[in-house]
Amino acid sequence: MQQRRRAREVALKVLYALDVLEIDAGDAIELFWQNFVLPEEDVEGIVLSREAQDFSSHLIEGSWERRHDIDRIISICSEHWSISRMSRVDKCILRMAAFELLYCPDIPPKVTLNEAIDLGKTYGSENSGSFINGILDALYLKHCEDCKISEAPKSDEQKIRTEGH
Repeated sequence: MQQRRRAREVALKVLYALDVLEIDAGDAIELFWQNFVLPEEDVEGIVLSREAQDFSSHLIEGSWERRHDIDRIISICSEHWSISRMSRVDKCILRMAAFELLYCPDIPPKVTLNEAIDLGKTYGSENSGSFINGILDALYLKHCEDCKISEAPKSDEQKIRTEGH
């Protein structure tokens, strides 16, 4: 599991750079790996595998490509906070976690939430963990409600209206 945590840390750093520099995601990923090569083993003895690097790239590209839709969803779920008022670190963590929740069904939501909160505590302000938790909880609940609505069986009246009878 440490592999994915490290991959998320890399993704956060690259997403932050993308938010500041506004360059192409593919170029940013390539620049990162060219300039910030991880040692064979880091302090904790972890070697970032090729799969973890691919996972990191997936998070970066997916979060960045869908950032406008994700930002809209985050805005809906964040009471009294606009995206422009959020710190860049918190915004990048929220984008990445929202991408995981909405587009990566193979990742358990609790894992995504815990990882995002931990990233906020490590890289954000002293309030980032609870701020991120509140917004992602709201986003996850809204997403679950939307899923239930789209998966709910249609009543006979709804079937007739949608089938044009």
